[in-house]
Amino acid sequence: MTNPDRRAVAVLLAGACIIGVGPILVRLSQAGPASAAFWRMAFALPLLAVLVARSPSPGRGAPPAALIAGALFAADLACWHYGIRFTSVANATVLSNLTPILVTAAAWLAFGQKPSGRFLAAMALAMGGAAVMALARNGGAVLGENGRNPHLGDALSALTSVWYAGYFLTVQRARASLSAEKVMLISSAVAAPLLLVAAVALGEPVFPAAAAGWAACAGLGLMHVSGQGAIAWALGRLPAALITVVVLVQPVVAGLLGWLVFGEALSPLQGLGAAAALAGVALAQASEAGKTNGRRPSGRRPSDRAKDEVA
Repeated sequence: MTNPDRRAVAVLLAGACIIGVGPILVRLSQAGPASAAFWRMAFALPLLAVLVARSPSPGRGAPPAALIAGALFAADLACWHYGIRFTSVANATVLSNLTPILVTAAAWLAFGQKPSGRFLAAMALAMGGAAVMALARNGGAVLGENGRNPHLGDALSALTSVWYAGYFLTVQRARASLSAEKVMLISSAVAAPLLLVAAVALGEPVFPAAAAGWAACAGLGLMHVSGQGAIAWALGRLPAALITVVVLVQPVVAGLLGWLVFGEALSPLQGLGAAAALAGVALAQASEAGKTNGRRPSGRRPSDRAKDEVA
């Protein structure tokens, strides 16, 4: 793997770890599910606008892929937050983490990016580890048994993986002509009003009730810019299928933070699941190292290649 590839993986891992803070901040936000997602976008937009203004080559226009990415991300966040509300956390986590399968299949069928057997095994290990963490937290319950409306919650959680897969693929396409900052700005600007409309239509409490809630919402904005921005940046340099596997470190980070912040102790089985997820992520990176050496994914911009050659 070349130095630029290693740098992209490091940035991606950092971004995935930052995004792992999301569930904690959503819980502390004191706002409704879609409302918390709206404030995430609202607080992120000014920061993204500053970054785009300072970017030497942000790209021009708003390609359809970036606009579609915003709509898909709004659907992803709304379905994910409501999935957690209506079904068990375990069900929501397992079903929403089907994204790597969908992205890998789409990249194979649409772009001819056939995955290796080693990568598929690594993906299965990482997804299995994340599933074990979730199910162990839920006492080993099977899908559809818990929650206020488990069937609806399960359906929303499964849809989350579909929307998130589409988001990854459209962001990678948009990155072919735009900087990560510009793609984030456009997609967030599209997602924000959609989420606000959803929050109002569903009768949610839009505004946090206390200063701590506002602080959590502001934290979501910072998390979005730094964490999701890092993932968007990496999508211009690494295959989308690899990225969807690497971001499976998020449940591990969320579990550790739940233990530290809320005292939600991790069981030995959850620890085993976390180790399996991390091992799968590491194996996926190793399996792609030889394939990415000497080439870049099709979505990479010429300006990015020039920068790496200079570096």
